[in-house]
Amino acid sequence: MKNKYYVFLCIVVSLVGGCHRKSDKDMAGGTPSVNVAVVTTDSVVLHKDYPGTLKAAQRADVVGEVSGRLLSKNYTSGAYVHKGQVLFTIESTKYRDALTQAQASLTTAEGQRDFYSCQSAAMKKAYDEEAVSKMELLQSQTSLRSAEASIRNARAAIESAQTMLSKCTVRAPISGYITDSEMSVGNYVNGEGNPQVLATIYDNAQLNAVFSIEDDQYRKLLGGADANAKGTSTPLYSSMPLKFATPPAHTYTADLYYVAPTVSNTTGSLQLQGKVRNIDNELRDGMYVTISLPYDTEPHAVIVKDAALSTDQLGKYLYVVNDSDKVVYTPVTTGPLYQDSLRVITKGVKPGQKYVTEALLTVRNGMKVKPVIK
Repeated sequence: MKNKYYVFLCIVVSLVGGCHRKSDKDMAGGTPSVNVAVVTTDSVVLHKDYPGTLKAAQRADVVGEVSGRLLSKNYTSGAYVHKGQVLFTIESTKYRDALTQAQASLTTAEGQRDFYSCQSAAMKKAYDEEAVSKMELLQSQTSLRSAEASIRNARAAIESAQTMLSKCTVRAPISGYITDSEMSVGNYVNGEGNPQVLATIYDNAQLNAVFSIEDDQYRKLLGGADANAKGTSTPLYSSMPLKFATPPAHTYTADLYYVAPTVSNTTGSLQLQGKVRNIDNELRDGMYVTISLPYDTEPHAVIVKDAALSTDQLGKYLYVVNDSDKVVYTPVTTGPLYQDSLRVITKGVKPGQKYVTEALLTVRNGMKVKPVIK
């Protein structure tokens, strides 16, 4: 019995000793260290983002200006085409016949002109010899002038017929990327009275970022300067950052050149355009874009690392470490991004305060920590 009691006592002592040693291990860790940074200030140019769209600097419709069956489509949809390249052919029989008729009319008019020219010369000689009346001379001269007018009309008809015949071969008006055909081969193009769009070409080498800005914000943007004073050759602002929903491989900026001369009565805004160089043909007409424009300068803006910010249902917040080295959940109001990795804070923290920058998921409000400034 004594042996059993001794074994039981050893087990209890062993368990108690084990628990005691685990507690000592936990205590050995002490207060956890966390990396923190100090809230700073800097002079920041404030920007505001405006949504807009990209428009091709050059865009042209390929139109059928004659009437007839569409005989062929001579390009691959979406391909790059060159100015003057043959894109479509339209039935030309009607216009070839018109050209032949005009050429025949010219031949007839030239024959009449030759006849009346000889007749007029003979009448003039006879009139000088008093063999014919003045009325007969005037009639011959009138017939000659009429024949000469018929020649001019016939030549104009030939030129018109040649022009219409040439339009049966539809060529690219500009170089660029072309859309699919609006009509299938075999359909009837009724373009003589009202030109019919067959496709559209977009020259995407340079695009315009088109957006609108509030009337009052416009004056802040210019700083009181006259937008028209610089003219169209000098940008109002250069290298304005562009943002996309899905960032492309390259970084894009716009040079702001154009400001609309009027303000919209319905929106109270005016349109602006910035020129964008399309690197490697990544951008397309119609893409949505956001442009960031400067409007003011904050000489003492409060700055924190953007990666240190977290978000919950109440908004943005920081984990601030107070003078007692305790973590304090601190809601903040954020401003614009600064130098890609910093964020302007308009409300919530002050310069000199410390805030947690790493391992944000391991800290909690009220937690005692050992701050390490990095």
